[in-house]
Amino acid sequence: MRDFTWHVFTQTGDIEAYLLYKEMNRLGEGGLLSEAAPDPAFGETEGEPASP
Repeated sequence: MRDFTWHVFTQTGDIEAYLLYKEMNRLGEGGLLSEAAPDPAFGETEGEPASP
């Protein structure tokens, strides 16, 4: 999939394809995010669920 997004970027110059390529690389370097890891986007901190 990374190769596909890179190919789309090189052929079209679409910045969204490049950003997707970079995000996929970033996720690939650290492995997939584990379910136990807190997600700051949802206001969660380690060991503390987000308030409803």
